[in-house]
Amino acid sequence: MRVRRPRRTPGPLKAVLGCLPGLAAVVALAVCAGGVEHAASRRAAAERATAAQQAARSEGRHTAPRPRILPRSVWLDDTGAPDRPPPRYDDRVVAVFVHHTDSPNDYDCADTPRIIRSLYEGQTRDRSWDDIGYNFLVDRCGTLYEGRAGGIDRPVTGAHTQGFNHRTAGIAAIGTFTEGASVPAAMTDAIAALVAWKLGLTGIDPRAGVRLVSSNSHSRYPRGTTALLPAVAAHRDAYMTRCPGPALADRLPAVRLRAAALQGRTSGPDRVVRAD
Repeated sequence: MRVRRPRRTPGPLKAVLGCLPGLAAVVALAVCAGGVEHAASRRAAAERATAAQQAARSEGRHTAPRPRILPRSVWLDDTGAPDRPPPRYDDRVVAVFVHHTDSPNDYDCADTPRIIRSLYEGQTRDRSWDDIGYNFLVDRCGTLYEGRAGGIDRPVTGAHTQGFNHRTAGIAAIGTFTEGASVPAAMTDAIAALVAWKLGLTGIDPRAGVRLVSSNSHSRYPRGTTALLPAVAAHRDAYMTRCPGPALADRLPAVRLRAAALQGRTSGPDRVVRAD
């Protein structure tokens, strides 16, 4: 018959428990054990995520972890709001467009939810849109927010780039990034992380080009025209605008490289062009 030996209590912990009344010692030991179990669980989850990512890359797929994205409920209380039409979806996202919100840059990041709510009200009330147009927004502290309703993980059709809302996602940097403006590193790092994850879901190299078909003639391309655009594009690449401002647009090459690195890409860019 096998005799199970009791676990030895570490010396420092034994000394602490010895100073406690019996019941308190039991509680303290349970709390300590629970903390160890939670830490082990977190480590195991992280190891599983890393293993899954390595397996995907060994199979030729380049993925990246989903960054922390705060939900709409952080900035919008839908209670009592008018009914919106149901979200529309594409089959996948093959490109992203980067925007700026053309709003002040010197805000406190604690005010970001209020700023997004104001943008939402301007687009839905003043422009009569059914929702905010951007799929995601990012503040100068690098905090990412869900924008348009429909699901963070799903290919929600946005309303951010005339002619090219299908199979794309819109990311809005909160601020104005004209010539000479400072672009926070935390903001561009967050954009790169979001790009790496979102495009990684469909195997798109952030450094590549994609072919997109213009759905109307309000963009730089007449309806039905196939345009070759960067997988990580500036709004101005497809529409007659200076958005996202020269200062942020000039940072996009570095964003593409960072996003590709986060996907685990070490060789040259994938030049395979995906057709819409």
